[in-house]
Amino acid sequence: MTLSDLIADCESCVGLCCVALPFAASADFAIDKAEGVPCPNLATDHSCGIHDALRPAGFSGCVAFECFGAGQKVAQVTFHGRDWRTDPSVAAPMFAAFRRMRQLHELLWYLSEASTLPAAAALRTELGETYDSVDGLTRAEPDAVVAVDVAMVRAEVGALLRRVSDLARAGEAQAATDLSGADLFGADLRGRDLRGADLRGAVLVGADLRRADLRVASLLGADLRGADLRGADLRGALFLTGGQLASARTDDEART
Repeated sequence: MTLSDLIADCESCVGLCCVALPFAASADFAIDKAEGVPCPNLATDHSCGIHDALRPAGFSGCVAFECFGAGQKVAQVTFHGRDWRTDPSVAAPMFAAFRRMRQLHELLWYLSEASTLPAAAALRTELGETYDSVDGLTRAEPDAVVAVDVAMVRAEVGALLRRVSDLARAGEAQAATDLSGADLFGADLRGRDLRGADLRGAVLVGADLRRADLRVASLLGADLRGADLRGADLRGALFLTGGQLASARTDDEART
C-alpha cells in the first residue's frame, strides 16, 4: 500500500472530473453544470483553460477537489485508454464508473494512511486485507464498478478507520472530545485545545481555527471550506487530505 499510487495524474486522465461530476453556482463554483456535461473551461486536449486562475475565476472548488488517482484508473485500467471524446459510446459508462471509482479511491487513501500509523500496528493485517478487497473492486469491469454498493463499503471501512483513530488518539489531551458530525459552521475556535479530538465529518465551514491545537485530531471527512487555519498546529492530524487544506485558509505558521 502506498499513497503515491493514489495521487491524481491528470496527464493520464481524460478530464473526467471536469465532465462526469455536477456542480452548482456557489462560493465554490461560478456556474451551474450538470453531470456528464463538459465544463466550458475544459479544452479539447482535456486540460483546464483557466488552471492558473481558478480561484479568481470563481472555481475554488476545483482547486480543492481530489480524485485520489481515480481518473487515471478509469481512463487507463477500466477503459483501457479509450477516450469519451473520440469514442462517445463509452462516455456514459465511463462517467458513471468515475463517480464510483473516486469514492473507492478515497477509501483506499484513508486505508493506506492508516497503515502507516504506528498506533495501528495491531490492525495492519486487517488494514491490508481490507485495502486489497477494496482495490479489487476498483479493478473490475465497468459494469461491476458501477454496481458497487459504495455506501456498504464505506460503512465497513469507516468502522475499521474508527478503530484506528481511537488507537492513534488514545492518551492525547482531548481524546475524549467527540465532535464527530458536529455543526461548527463559523464557530470561534481560536486557540482551542483540540488535540486528539474526534472531528470526523464535522462541518467546520468558515470556522476560526487560528492557533488551534489540532495535533492527532481525526479530521476524516471534515468540511474545512473557508476555515481559517492560520497558525494552527496540525502535526499528526489524522486523515487530513490535501484537498481539505486547499479548501481552507492557511499560512506559513500553520504546522502540518
